[in-house]
Amino acid sequence: MEQVMKNFFLFLSQNKTLTRAARRYGLRFGASRFVAGETIEQSVKVIKELNSKGLAVTIDYLGEFVDNEQEAVERTDQSIAAIQAIGREKLNSQLSLKMTSIGLDISNELVMRNMRRILEAAKEHNVFVTIDMEDFERCQKTIDIFKELRRDYDNVGTVLQAYLYRVEGDVEDLNSLHPNLRLVKGAYKEAPEVAFPEKVDVDENYKKIIKKHLLNGNYTAIASHDEVMIQYTIELEKEYGISREQFEFQMLYGIRSERHLELAKQGYTFRVYVPFGTDWYGYFMRRLAERPANVWFVLKGMFKK
Repeated sequence: MEQVMKNFFLFLSQNKTLTRAARRYGLRFGASRFVAGETIEQSVKVIKELNSKGLAVTIDYLGEFVDNEQEAVERTDQSIAAIQAIGREKLNSQLSLKMTSIGLDISNELVMRNMRRILEAAKEHNVFVTIDMEDFERCQKTIDIFKELRRDYDNVGTVLQAYLYRVEGDVEDLNSLHPNLRLVKGAYKEAPEVAFPEKVDVDENYKKIIKKHLLNGNYTAIASHDEVMIQYTIELEKEYGISREQFEFQMLYGIRSERHLELAKQGYTFRVYVPFGTDWYGYFMRRLAERPANVWFVLKGMFKK
């Protein structure tokens, strides 16, 4: 049943008609649990509250699969506005973004131009930018762009997904750049030809790439709600004497919030992934796919008076 629900919500996450409808109706149906607001001003309040509790943040202006240049430029402008707000308000926050929101599917020239605009603004305000990884179809293109940008900017990182067969090779391939990588399990529905279909295999591969990237001496963000992976990282830290300045834990806004605070109080860098914007639908559906318990929370919230 859990797998059926996961597949159902992942299918819904890619429905463009529902995505457009969700933009019109705003953060209803429980999405506000996972999304900080529709505007950067609303999000700044959330970030300040998280910072006051000792939590770092990465903020993401939601959006993906943009198919026209005007919208790609507008979303680039929104990301730059978020960077400026981080600088202006002196927030402990980074920026995350999906390149399909700024022109990845339109042209290489457009997405590179928009990425360079964002990274120049980020350099000015001393903000680190992480390029989110999307589905397998866009994986190699994302890595190629990251490599090109990394030649000119040291304030950019990217994401690798443990459920892909190729990921161990990608960790090794990128090692010469000494990259800051966010390592995740992966949240898209992929074919068994390119991704491990069984959770146990994904988990083992995840452990493998966490260990490899850490022992390569590179900064590692372990982005997972799985307590097994958190404890595995802590064991690696103790066994190999890894500095806590070399890694951090990350989780999504609205999920396991008490654990965020516990890890921060134990002296670990903890970063909360805080999305905002009107284009929340695909992100929200993937959160429901990840944990069926989220569905029941949302249903309760919908029918509360």
